[in-house]
Amino acid sequence: MSIPRELYPTEDDLPYEEEILRNPFSLKQWWRYLVARADAPFTKRRVLYERALQALPGSYKIWHAYLRERLELVRNLPINHSLYQALNNTFERALVTMHKMPRIWIMYLVSLTQQKLVTRTRRTFDRALCALPVTQHDRIWEHYLVFVSQRGIPIETSLRVYRRYLKYDPSHIEDLLEFLLNSELWQEAAERLAGVLNDDRFYSIKGKTKHRLWLELCDLLTQHATEISGLNVDAIIRGGIKKFTDEVGRLWTSLADYYIRRKLVEKARDIFEEGMTTVVTVRDFSVIFDAYSQFEESMLALKMEEMSDSEVDEGSNGEVGAEEDVDEEDDRLNVAKLEKKLKEFWLNDDKDIDLRLARLEHLMDRRPELANSVLLRQNPHNVEQWHRRVKLFEGNPTKQILTFTEAVRTIDPMKAVGKPHTLWVAFAKLYENHKDIANARVIFDKAVQVNYKTVDHLASVWCEWAEMELRHRNFKGALELMRRATAEPTVEVKRRVAADGNEPVQIKLHKSLRLWLLFVDLEESLGSLESTRVVYERILDLRIATPQIIINYAVLLEDHKYFEDAFKVYERGVKIFKYPHVKDIWVTYLSKFVKRYGKSKLERARELFEHAVEQTPADAVKPLYLQYAKLEEDYGLAKRAMRVYDQATKAVPANEKLSMYEIYIARAAEIFGVPRTREIYEQAIESGLPDKDVKVMCLKYAELEKSLGEIDRARALYKHSSQFADPRSDPDFWDKWHEFEVQHGNEDTFREMLRVKRSVSASYSQTHFILPEYLMQKDQMQTLEEAKDVLKKAGVADDEMAALERQLAPPENDTKSKEQSRVVGFVSAGVVESNGQKVTANNEDIELPEESDSEEDDDKVEIALKEVPDAVFGGLIRKRDEGDEAEDDSTAKNKDSDGPLGALERIKRRKQQAS
Repeated sequence: MSIPRELYPTEDDLPYEEEILRNPFSLKQWWRYLVARADAPFTKRRVLYERALQALPGSYKIWHAYLRERLELVRNLPINHSLYQALNNTFERALVTMHKMPRIWIMYLVSLTQQKLVTRTRRTFDRALCALPVTQHDRIWEHYLVFVSQRGIPIETSLRVYRRYLKYDPSHIEDLLEFLLNSELWQEAAERLAGVLNDDRFYSIKGKTKHRLWLELCDLLTQHATEISGLNVDAIIRGGIKKFTDEVGRLWTSLADYYIRRKLVEKARDIFEEGMTTVVTVRDFSVIFDAYSQFEESMLALKMEEMSDSEVDEGSNGEVGAEEDVDEEDDRLNVAKLEKKLKEFWLNDDKDIDLRLARLEHLMDRRPELANSVLLRQNPHNVEQWHRRVKLFEGNPTKQILTFTEAVRTIDPMKAVGKPHTLWVAFAKLYENHKDIANARVIFDKAVQVNYKTVDHLASVWCEWAEMELRHRNFKGALELMRRATAEPTVEVKRRVAADGNEPVQIKLHKSLRLWLLFVDLEESLGSLESTRVVYERILDLRIATPQIIINYAVLLEDHKYFEDAFKVYERGVKIFKYPHVKDIWVTYLSKFVKRYGKSKLERARELFEHAVEQTPADAVKPLYLQYAKLEEDYGLAKRAMRVYDQATKAVPANEKLSMYEIYIARAAEIFGVPRTREIYEQAIESGLPDKDVKVMCLKYAELEKSLGEIDRARALYKHSSQFADPRSDPDFWDKWHEFEVQHGNEDTFREMLRVKRSVSASYSQTHFILPEYLMQKDQMQTLEEAKDVLKKAGVADDEMAALERQLAPPENDTKSKEQSRVVGFVSAGVVESNGQKVTANNEDIELPEESDSEEDDDKVEIALKEVPDAVFGGLIRKRDEGDEAEDDSTAKNKDSDGPLGALERIKRRKQQAS
């Protein structure tokens, strides 16, 4: 066989050939030769590879490079090409020496997998696993599993391979499960999955939890119920129900679905019912109930479809039936016809649509009851849920009685959520509403023997029992019940209970205030005064009385004319209780005592009031002082009343001092006259009242002085209170002072008022600009323009400056002498002409007539005289003697002549003295 020319070495190959001849077993020389001929055709490189491998058959590097080039050569060729066979032969030759190299095996196996040579590939995988050490098997199994998972591989082959793989690595059983599910091998998949769940040492490499695997098994068993056998599905799912409580509803529905697929419909209904009666969450109950109702609806719809189809078939076969009657005797031995007749027998009636419909309606009607049962299984000691359950059976007394009986047997009063005694009461009322009083008494008698958590629960049962007896006119029985309930246990019973260690509430029942209140009400209504007093005294002895009970007891005695006994009860009450509880007792006691005795026991009443105000805290003492003062005014001495008011002003808290002083002043003015109030006003101002209250008191005092004509004293009061009034936040005060000066003052006093206002404003503000202070500096500002400049620097707006300019602008009709004599800082009233008459433009300012200098006009001025108000004399005005009218008239004239002068009159007299 001739060798092609192109395979012979060229001149460029001679150096490499010579080196190889010198050392044919040098891998380095052969590799340099192959690298130098990297661009040569594969046929020439194949010769070089074959020569190199002949010299070095154990060289992994050369074999790997050779096989890679051969794989690259067949990459784009069809799998039936002849080069694939040459490639496979080359791999076989390489594995003679490279059988321990996993990479060569993997290259060969991947190539065979692509060639779709199933048998040869499987055998080659087996050879590789036999040739390689076990530490290298995981690299082979990875490709082996990919191979058996391909389409076209027989399932039995793949299954055997997976089973062998699990012997190598059992942790990859999930791969087998996935394969079995994809291959629809439900039986083995279920068995394998069940085995996984039973293995406590199993750990999922795919991150699946036992809970998820359980759900997958349940779905597998239920969806393929007819294809899986040999497994106790019921036991498996019930085991999951016990183990995984958060998916109980889904597991119950899965179990019912399993029986439905097995066509065991009644068994499925039993499973649904069992599930609804065992779940403890509303969510699981809703899942089961919805599945149950859908199942019943589907069964009903399916039966209706079957009935409609059967009616059509009967209509078409009607004519044939007439002919068959003729041969009835001949077909007696026909088994098929006999079975048909048996199916048409009335006991085997398939037309049960009404039954199915009734079953569905019954299920829907039971939903509230079943849901309530779920809540009671969550907490059987929930009283409210038991009440709701009883209400569900309204109209069915038998079921209500059974429910009450179950409730009172189930609930532990110590663990109850709610008030368990209400169940006993409602149970008894059920019998009462049905006119069965005897059984109602039996229920109450059992109820009062139960050991409740609190005494109030037991007391409520006794009270309800007594009220039931009252509703049925058994008054004597109600009183006897209250005596039984409030009876104190004997010493022997107490000793036995103390030895036992568990103290029931019945031992403490005799101290229940609720029972005693009902008992005393019954005694007041049905018993005698003596029996009622015994009950009240017993309450006081047990030290469970309230202020209201004290008052009720005293009122009862007063109604029966036992006044001194009633007052003794009040005395006991004020000794028992402290403030604030004793407040009502004191008020009632004092008012009753004063009303009863009045002036006859005045000293005792005073002692009571002194004792009361001594014990009363400051924030609650004001009503008692007012009551005390009223006593002195009505029955005692006016001076003592004033002393009480004075003590009250010192005893009340600061926020009530002002109102107390107002009352004090009003009463003093009414009794002793207005002048007597001056010392009270002064005392109030100096007593340390808050600033706002001092200001109010000064204003009232000033009004008083003004009404009495004491203008200077009133002005001094305004000046004193001005330090508490900020002109910016309290303009009302300054308006009142301004009005006062307009009516009674002059230019000097008005100017002094403005000065005080500026100083007060300055004290309230660190940065301030007041116009009169600038305008009074005549040396610095002579014109309005200069004032405007200063105001601009002070930050006064233009509109405000315009208003000030209009105020400061002199009137046109004023003379030059008036402008010169005008006092800066005092704004006089301008005079404008209106219809030929002069009208003052500013009613708030003082208008001085121009002709006030003439003495003639002074004589013409009429000074209005004002009578002294009757309030000045107070109660003394009532004591004036009617016979001394002349003397009183002369005294009044003298007072009028010495009365207060207005500002105009004082100015006139000053001018007369100067002239």
